[in-house]
Amino acid sequence: MPRALITGTSRGIGRALSLELADRGVELLLLGRSSADQTETEELLASKGATFAAYYCDFKDRAALDAALVEALHSGPAPDAIVHNAAMIERAEVRQMSDRLWDEQIEINLTAPLRITRAFLPKMVEAKKGRIVFVSSISAVVGTKTQAAYHAAKAGMLGVMRCLAEELSDTGVSTMALLPGSVKTRMLEGSGFTARMTPEEVARTLAYYALDPSPAHNGARVEMFGV
Repeated sequence: MPRALITGTSRGIGRALSLELADRGVELLLLGRSSADQTETEELLASKGATFAAYYCDFKDRAALDAALVEALHSGPAPDAIVHNAAMIERAEVRQMSDRLWDEQIEINLTAPLRITRAFLPKMVEAKKGRIVFVSSISAVVGTKTQAAYHAAKAGMLGVMRCLAEELSDTGVSTMALLPGSVKTRMLEGSGFTARMTPEEVARTLAYYALDPSPAHNGARVEMFGV
């Protein structure tokens, strides 16, 4: 049974991906905050008879994240896929951007994925298999008012992914990034944009890139604009 670690599974894309992979018989490691929404995701997975374990932490708390990672690392063999989906946005113009708003978004959206990848990478390289998928955003390559921190983090994801792809060459492990546009999730609320795709559509694409493509996709950046 393949194993996949997914971050941010309480709702939206993360929940849709968890359900999609459960339908494909994947063992799931769920990493993120405990919440009523997360409990609902787990109840949906249990109703499907899915095999999963949840590891709770706030990505702003590095010690808590490290503790959850140690527990997940000792839960079994290296994951076949890691999908970095967790994200947050708090909008403000640059001239009004506080250090707190900047630091939180960079920590959750960029630093935490890097630290999670760093924790699991030795085990994946030793197994000579696996994929690391970064859920970036079309915001990585376009500009939007009041979203500087979010854009910076999502663009930073691409930089990390491209460097990681070079480091992973010939290891059997590969990486790529998906850049969705406006998805019908709570994060889109207040953006002024109209949803052009559903979480389920993004989840199906993520499931493919997490499990199915050849290593030749290493370093790929895939954009989703919707209809």
